[in-house]
Amino acid sequence: MHFPFYIFGIHPHLIFESLAYFIGFRIYLYTRNKEGIPLDKAIWVVVGATLGAAIGSKVLYWFEDPVKTIENWNNLMYLADGKTIVGGLLGGLIGVETAKKWIGWTRSTGDDFVFPLATGMMIGRIGCFLTGLDDHTYGVATTWITGVDFGDGVKRHPTQLYEIIFLLFLVIALFMVKRKQLGWEGLLFQLFMLSYLVFRFLIDFIKPTPHPYWLFNNIQIASLLGILYYIRLVSKKQSKKRSEIHA
Repeated sequence: MHFPFYIFGIHPHLIFESLAYFIGFRIYLYTRNKEGIPLDKAIWVVVGATLGAAIGSKVLYWFEDPVKTIENWNNLMYLADGKTIVGGLLGGLIGVETAKKWIGWTRSTGDDFVFPLATGMMIGRIGCFLTGLDDHTYGVATTWITGVDFGDGVKRHPTQLYEIIFLLFLVIALFMVKRKQLGWEGLLFQLFMLSYLVFRFLIDFIKPTPHPYWLFNNIQIASLLGILYYIRLVSKKQSKKRSEIHA
């Protein structure tokens, strides 16, 4: 296989990123709780998520190499280049909460996004893998049997494929939680975010990106902050649920 792996002459990243957005949105419309937020308000939540994700993915990328970013503060090409999924998720969360306040919606909407997000991320990572070295989402060199040569003679961890496999198992686990109706409104999204952020914190130790923050990179710092936030949130929800049971 040659990388990038063009499909009918079209760059794989363009194809799979487009598919990720299209299929993810269709899944959202199909699986969202119809008895929850009305569609007209749900659309504004999606808009907030999209804008927040776009901004968050860019901003977190600028912290990958802070010295280089400062040197290129007036270089629009540099500032517009690159994005991160973790930044997109955390930025999307802020965008959703902002949109909910704007439309006056107080109930949780996160559960509706879990399966569309996970599906879109898996599809998008296929494009990342087929893009090869140009995408900068591969892992460090390895002698593992899973190693992939992206075209320069060096076998590297295919971290894009690791992520797809992780997300697939996570979706199955969360689907089981949903079917058994365990927990509270918003639990699925909280478990999704907590699990994914833990995965990204760990997997980024085998990525060749700069680690300028002691032993960590920008993704790991953002993931740690998100992990602490969701641990606190889940703990508060559990305490509240226990209090209601014993009341």
